[in-house]
Amino acid sequence: MIVGIGVDLVDISRFERTLERTPRLAERLFSPAERELKPRSLAARYAAKEALIKALGGSDGVHWTEIEITPEASGRPWFTLTGSTADVVAERGITTLHLSMSHDAGFATAYVIAEAGGER
Repeated sequence: MIVGIGVDLVDISRFERTLERTPRLAERLFSPAERELKPRSLAARYAAKEALIKALGGSDGVHWTEIEITPEASGRPWFTLTGSTADVVAERGITTLHLSMSHDAGFATAYVIAEAGGER
């Protein structure tokens, strides 16, 4: 059963300017592996993390660096959650998170569906 949906849209050039103005922001938002990526990919990951928070219904107990977007062998993006963020998701009975991300025409977007119970 779907228990939450989240979507987010990020202006890539604006996001890149923000990272340039505040270099330590990347450390607060992204894992070390994510920080190696290009700005358009970081913008999509930022959108994914925002969309996840929206699907969860809020950010209580959620920490940005405990949310990492990792690709499966097929290239499909997947959330890897750790720490209190993983605990929050489990406590809410969420068993599956679906993630779709894209970037084009200067924008990055992400869509998240949170499911509780059932098989994927």
